[in-house]
Amino acid sequence: MDLGLKDKRALVAASSQGLGAATALQLALEGAKVAINGRSAQKLAQTAAFIRESTQGEIIAIPGDVSRSDDVRRVVDDTAKQFGGLDILVTNSGGPKAGTFDELSATDWLDAFQLVLMSQVNMIQTALPILKLSDTPTILAITSTSIKQPVDNLMLSNSVRMAVGGLVKTLANELGPKGVRINAILPGYTRTDRVTYLLKEQAIKQERTVQDLLKARTATIPLRRMAEPEEFGRVAAFLCSSAASYMHGAMVPVDGGSLRATL
Repeated sequence: MDLGLKDKRALVAASSQGLGAATALQLALEGAKVAINGRSAQKLAQTAAFIRESTQGEIIAIPGDVSRSDDVRRVVDDTAKQFGGLDILVTNSGGPKAGTFDELSATDWLDAFQLVLMSQVNMIQTALPILKLSDTPTILAITSTSIKQPVDNLMLSNSVRMAVGGLVKTLANELGPKGVRINAILPGYTRTDRVTYLLKEQAIKQERTVQDLLKARTATIPLRRMAEPEEFGRVAAFLCSSAASYMHGAMVPVDGGSLRATL
């Protein structure tokens, strides 16, 4: 299937590694021009070089911290300037600190709010005037299955990411009549550095091995394995494409069936 992404102009936030990088790679494989972003200029340059080599696509790397509003403005403006506009915005950020309620401070909560929710708000607010000039304006928010089913030891993520779900559903009502599509993609356990870090943290707390925890976690997933990043990236690219032109305000899990809810 041709997803109709050739020469579309995309910005993928927090994409120097993990799910953001997987999304950027798949968009580039489909022929899109892609701007990637991350805090580490060195890591970002390495990822950009890998995607260019893998796809022969047009990739630009723009360092910046999505939790800082001035960085968000610069990243969006630089992307639009270099590409001559913007058709696709993928909002994303790193995850907040792990921990239970008793382990978290007020500062931890404020940092999580700024990183997870306000980064998405600022990115969308900044990009919307540019996106509205596109014939196919599309926003995809990367969030988590935790907005539907809480994950142990991730109090901050479980709480603040639910606000992203509310943001997406409300924006769907507001932006739909203006021709701007917005959806959210909800990854479950995927083989990324972030998940490896969380497993190590929990293994230390529970005095268990990472392999034991991984075996226990995958046993709860109907497909009995974690996702590979490219599996997530393919769904993300589809949601950004004209092939998904009537998908709007959707919360799409990529979780191997781990969500138990029917709605």
